[in-house]
Amino acid sequence: MRLVLQGRAITVAHLTHIHRIIGGNTQFMQIAKHAYYLPTNLTDVTAAKIFCAEQKIDCALVPDAQRLNHFGLCLMDMDSTLINIECIDEIADMMNLKPQISAITEAAMRGEMDFAQSLKARVVLLKGLPETTLQQVIDERLQANPGAVEWVAACKANNIKTMVVSGGFTLFANHVKTLLGLDYAVANSFEVIDGKLTGHVLGDIVDAERKAQELVKIRDSLGLNASQTIAIGDGANDLKMMSVATVGIAYHAKPVVQQQATYALNFSGLDGAINLFTA
Repeated sequence: MRLVLQGRAITVAHLTHIHRIIGGNTQFMQIAKHAYYLPTNLTDVTAAKIFCAEQKIDCALVPDAQRLNHFGLCLMDMDSTLINIECIDEIADMMNLKPQISAITEAAMRGEMDFAQSLKARVVLLKGLPETTLQQVIDERLQANPGAVEWVAACKANNIKTMVVSGGFTLFANHVKTLLGLDYAVANSFEVIDGKLTGHVLGDIVDAERKAQELVKIRDSLGLNASQTIAIGDGANDLKMMSVATVGIAYHAKPVVQQQATYALNFSGLDGAINLFTA
């Protein structure tokens, strides 16, 4: 096993204290500017994890077999995972409806509301919005989250196929696919008539079940097995996708997601995923 510690707050004093907590004869080795790992035979590092959380340091116990070159597919959520915004909330802001729609978004991400129901409730509030507003959100507000470019580059270097699978919308997902050089993109579609949103979603909604199905479909088409898959997300609608993958990473995620994920990145960028699987 490898105990991986990372985050901008980490210091030598932290490493010394954690080494004292868990014992062992080896020393921490640096693998990135703000990341270190320690080979260990321990299977329970609860005390170290509690200390790290208090100190704003990400801590993970990773099996030695989990290296970047072992994996073949990574599926990722879009809003608040690959990118810095919840697109539908920013669209709503253009109509002065952000508080109402953000409240529904938050409830869905916490798992307090069925995702498909929540999406329909939000989209209906956007009825009449000019389609051009969607591009305005992309041009003015959408950015890749810290470490996203580096993580995707590491995937490419290790022949890991990448996919954004989003409960958001195709215009944004396709933009992110191009922006980051992803291999696949799946998302929902707004109905647009005469250049304006009708308040309806076209086709089957990309919900938690659909995300999991997409992972299995792409995995099988690539001839991969379950142990070669990673899923990264932040909301409750990512949990099924993460459970189908061997590795589920919660990225700055809601508590319900952190509790069920394999690993959590709370203080690192997405490039923290590189450090989990590098030694």
